Amino acid sequence: MVHQTMSTKTKPAPNASKKIIHMRFLSLGLMMSAIVGLLSCSLPIRVASPPVQTLPMPTSSPAAPAPSIASQAPVGISRSKWVAANWTDLPQWSNDSLPQAWGVLLRNCERPIAAWISLCPDVRRLSIADETQQRQFLMDQFQPYRIENLDGESVGLLTAYYEPVMEASRIQRPGFDVPLYKAPTAALEAKRRGASWFTRQEIDTLPQAQLALKGTEIAWLSDPVDALILHIQGSGRLRINEKDESVRTIRVAFAASNEQAYQSVGRWLLDKNETKDASWPGIKAWIARNPNRVQEMLWSNPRFIFFKEEEIPDSAQGPKGAQGVSLTAGRSIAVDPLSIPYSTLVWLSSDGPTQKLNRLVAAQDTGSAITGAVRADFYMGTGQQAGELAGRTRQQLRMWALWPR
Repeated sequence: MVHQTMSTKTKPAPNASKKIIHMRFLSLGLMMSAIVGLLSCSLPIRVASPPVQTLPMPTSSPAAPAPSIASQAPVGISRSKWVAANWTDLPQWSNDSLPQAWGVLLRNCERPIAAWISLCPDVRRLSIADETQQRQFLMDQFQPYRIENLDGESVGLLTAYYEPVMEASRIQRPGFDVPLYKAPTAALEAKRRGASWFTRQEIDTLPQAQLALKGTEIAWLSDPVDALILHIQGSGRLRINEKDESVRTIRVAFAASNEQAYQSVGRWLLDKNETKDASWPGIKAWIARNPNRVQEMLWSNPRFIFFKEEEIPDSAQGPKGAQGVSLTAGRSIAVDPLSIPYSTLVWLSSDGPTQKLNRLVAAQDTGSAITGAVRADFYMGTGQQAGELAGRTRQQLRMWALWPR
């Protein structure tokens, strides 16, 4: 799910090859035998009853290991610095509900990166363990790193996105005349050549572009602004009226783009002094006041998204992110993969104003406007309520990457 959000005017990060320093740390002594015994116990998978027998645990918080000699940040990170941290540096680390977060670890193990392969058997085993065991596993097996930009700044920007749900028609009919397209052959060929295809305005107006798109329509929407929302979010669900008048729900997911640079319509409105509120509620208010200028606003963003149709085998699952696994509402984030690799567990801390967050999430997606070191887009979930909350979210954040030792 490749999406876009409003550009933050973040300066492109310089080459970090001269600034990355491999971090090495002091070795850790053995953990006390009771803890080791707990982590080495063989728990069955997907057993509903009887309850799993565990050894008594101390009532105090799990002991935090010191950094390991073998622990170092991943290679290939060019837009951020990873600074070794202590578990006590993570705000409210002991307060998050790890059983609720464990699903994103299981998702990571569906398509594990090399650093995760040896961890996945224990991740699956501990999915039915108690929270104390889960927390101790993370503290034993992962090293926290504070994420900074290349200038040493550790405070960045948090936005949010969601999966919209919209009414659609399989065929063009009165009230449904805004198409969603599959990727045309000409656009894919242009990408293979390293070239861009027609802009959004050209796609809407040039006969050559219209001819190339003929027959690639997946569905038709009633509102061009709804189409733009789908283009920005990267995927969505359609309650689609089929040719036989039956109605079913499908998902349209990102397939390709015209390779044009993304330009935020919110930034366009701000730059033209059309509004002081570039959130989606503010943009919608401007549209209500200026219905005759909607097309002008849409064309300010030359980027155009092509989709592919997907079934929804489980309505509780989100769309697939760029990592290739289904997103989890409230636990998946989109990041710049040149700052934080996919699959990375992240401790995210943000004090609001829209929502206060101190929780474990996983880097499982990206977006064309999600660039820089301390930058994340928080996946809210599906539907109108998630969309309203996502549209209001724009706040400071700090992040700690948890990387396998």
